[in-house]
Amino acid sequence: MMRAVATVAGVGLLRPAPGTWGSAVAVAAGVVIDRFLGFPGLLVATLVVTALGFWACAGVCGPGEDPSEVVIDEVAGQWVALMFPSFAFWMRDFDGWMPYPGWVAAFLLFRLFDIWKPGPVGWADRRGDAAGVMLDDLIAGVFAGIGVVIAAGVAHGLLMG
Repeated sequence: MMRAVATVAGVGLLRPAPGTWGSAVAVAAGVVIDRFLGFPGLLVATLVVTALGFWACAGVCGPGEDPSEVVIDEVAGQWVALMFPSFAFWMRDFDGWMPYPGWVAAFLLFRLFDIWKPGPVGWADRRGDAAGVMLDDLIAGVFAGIGVVIAAGVAHGLLMG
C-alpha cells in the first residue's frame, strides 16, 4: 500500500522524467478538484496527500534515499503551488475551470524550483531522510505559488496599465 501511494498508483514508474509525469498528473487532478470543489476542496486534498506522502515516504525511502519513482511529493508540492491561483480565483467568486495561465505557471515554476533546488528547497533535499523527500517539494510549491502571484501581478499590471 505504501508503495502504491508513494508512486501515485504507478505514475512514478513512467519514464523518462517520473517527477515531471507526477507533476503533470497532479496538475490535471488539481485543476479538476479546483473546478468541482473549489479552493477548500484543493486545500483539504493537499493536506490529505501531504499526510499520506509523509507516511508513504517514511515506509519506502531508506536513509539518504529519494527514489525517482516516489512522486507523491511532487503531487503535494504541485498542489501547494496550485493553491495560490485557486485561492485568488475563489476569493473573486470565479466559478469555472482555472484559467490556463495560472496552472501552467504553477507547473513550470514548480518544476523549475524542484529541479534547481534554491535555498531552503536544497536544504530540505540535503536532509537525507524521508521528511526531506516531502519537504523539498512542499517548499518548492510555496516558491512556485509566490512566483505565480508575482507573475500575475506583473502581467495584469502591464496589461491594465
